[in-house]
Amino acid sequence: MLSKLFLDHPRSVEESYLEHAAFAGRFALRLFAAGGAALIHAIIPCAFEKTASRMIADMYARTHNRGR
Repeated sequence: MLSKLFLDHPRSVEESYLEHAAFAGRFALRLFAAGGAALIHAIIPCAFEKTASRMIADMYARTHNRGR
């Protein structure tokens, strides 16, 4: 049961548990940063005009073929 909870998914993307935790943690921080840029852009339209969309496109490019 514990193996299924903690190890099956990281193995499916060819990572150890710690490697996967680090990757997912960095991904989460980038999502927060993109959200912050989008929030600032909502208030000040001339600020961060393409930052959030560029960050999300980069994150998608890094993840869409993982585990295939």
